[in-house]
Amino acid sequence: MSTQRRSYEAGHKPKCLVIIGETWEWDRAVYYASRWAVRAGGAVVMLRVIETEDQHQQWLGVADIMRAEAEEAANAALDRAAGRANGIAAITPERVIREGDPTDQILDVIDQDVDISMLVLAASAGPEGPGPIITTMAKMVGTFPIPVTIVPGSLTDEDLDALS
Repeated sequence: MSTQRRSYEAGHKPKCLVIIGETWEWDRAVYYASRWAVRAGGAVVMLRVIETEDQHQQWLGVADIMRAEAEEAANAALDRAAGRANGIAAITPERVIREGDPTDQILDVIDQDVDISMLVLAASAGPEGPGPIITTMAKMVGTFPIPVTIVPGSLTDEDLDALS
């Protein structure tokens, strides 16, 4: 990936990409990113990735039904996250739904939008570790195309207010 970022050029504005996952920690990332967007004069892009299961389940249209249900759940999750962002900072984030490998989709969204200048992730505070996306990103952070901000899941709204 060698797409030059254009976030601060005339006619552009910086955006941060937030991943809306299955666990509640996405709320911490949305909170931080929304506050950042207001202060930086930027915007928020929310991404929900639908991980594809076995593509050979074509028996009686089961795969199509599963895909439709997954897309409906993705839209519902993005609705909740967009409502939270609007409530925090009176912004309306961009919404993106992708299907496939999360890492590949994150990189593709960044490559497609030259205004995305930061990836914001939230880490689980539980004993199971920070989460699969952060674990994967940690392996490639040295070659990642943009800065990655990891928000600890244990931070309160007040903590995040002081940081963003």
